[in-house]
Amino acid sequence: MTTISMYTASVPGFIQGLQNLAHVLRKGEAHAQAHEYAPEALLQARLAPDMLPLVRQVQIATDMVKNGAARLAGIEPPAFADDETDFAQLYARLDRAIAFLRSLSPEQVDGSEARDIQLKFGPRTLEFKGQDYLVGFVYPNFYFHASIAYAVLRKSGVRLGKLDYMGADIER
Repeated sequence: MTTISMYTASVPGFIQGLQNLAHVLRKGEAHAQAHEYAPEALLQARLAPDMLPLVRQVQIATDMVKNGAARLAGIEPPAFADDETDFAQLYARLDRAIAFLRSLSPEQVDGSEARDIQLKFGPRTLEFKGQDYLVGFVYPNFYFHASIAYAVLRKSGVRLGKLDYMGADIER
């Protein structure tokens, strides 16, 4: 039986997910322009009143994968200010996250299955081993926020399909 490495299980999929997120955002921006309203209005759109707006969904999705990969590699994650106010700034954020992920080598991430990872949330500390952190925390959080970003755009009238989210029709 062949095993999958921690690098292979994380970094390439994170890059693909961020590329797909950029793709759906481009379609959202084009939709707003075609319907003659300010694209930035979409950035504050929400799926439900008690949920975060589109811009925060993208910020959290990028933070989840760049921070997750950095922690698996045992290095300090790059800090990104959450100050984006337009689509160009969101694309730049996605590009910075992708560039960071591409800078990681398999040797940095592989073997992190048992690495101790601690996350502080106020007075609370969550403790994980690397594989559990990847599978039980990073994956679900990343895909949740990426899916919500997609759903916000759909709710806003943007014509998107499953292949847009999955990336099957995106040139790489």
